[in-house]
Amino acid sequence: MEKQIVIDVSHIYKSFGNNHVLKDFTMQVKRGENIAVLGKSGSGKSVLIKCIIRLNEPDKGNIKLLNTDVLTLDHEGLDELRSRVGFLFQSNALYDSMTVRENLEFPLRRHRIKDEMTHEFVEGRVMEALSNVGLAHTIDMMPAELSGGMRKRIALARTLILKPDIILYDEPTTGLDPITSREISELINSIQQKYQTTSIIISHDMSCIKTTADRIIMLIDGRCYAEDSFEELQNSMDEKIRLFFD
Repeated sequence: MEKQIVIDVSHIYKSFGNNHVLKDFTMQVKRGENIAVLGKSGSGKSVLIKCIIRLNEPDKGNIKLLNTDVLTLDHEGLDELRSRVGFLFQSNALYDSMTVRENLEFPLRRHRIKDEMTHEFVEGRVMEALSNVGLAHTIDMMPAELSGGMRKRIALARTLILKPDIILYDEPTTGLDPITSREISELINSIQQKYQTTSIIISHDMSCIKTTADRIIMLIDGRCYAEDSFEELQNSMDEKIRLFFD
């Protein structure tokens, strides 16, 4: 049975002044896929995933998430859709003044119906998310007490707290040592398998991409220049593609 397309980006354009970042970019992602987007620094990878959830407004084109037309949604509709899309920021975006518990509770209190927000429900979701990343013991710690790798895991736990259908990872291993980077990559795969999430992974880390990506999209000159498996692209004779694998 053909898997459903849950991310459909069609003919997207995005410029900042005279800097034309995305130029007729198109891609589709099926349910349960991990897709890596590979491109040079400044090529528009992070702009792309911000356009997908309208943190950036595209200049032109169409975007559908979970069969919903993103660009026509009002504020309330967009907020509801975003509750089904997890976004792991490169900076982690944890609240320094909140404990790990409070950081994880925040999206629940923002998006869930108040009648569901019993103490047992909240505690259960927080502990499940922390257990998924192996950090249940940090629940009452502050972000400043955690290592870089632990902060990344807590940010991922917060992303998981609403059990999203889609997760967007912005440079998930940047600034981490090789061992921790490998652990985060393995965690991305574990989450995909456990929750059947659909993910887009933005990364310069070729080891992360090789470990996590079912398919790679090459973002070159503002468009989807090529897409294939890691192995097929690695063996490509195209000079623009080979630059990333040599």
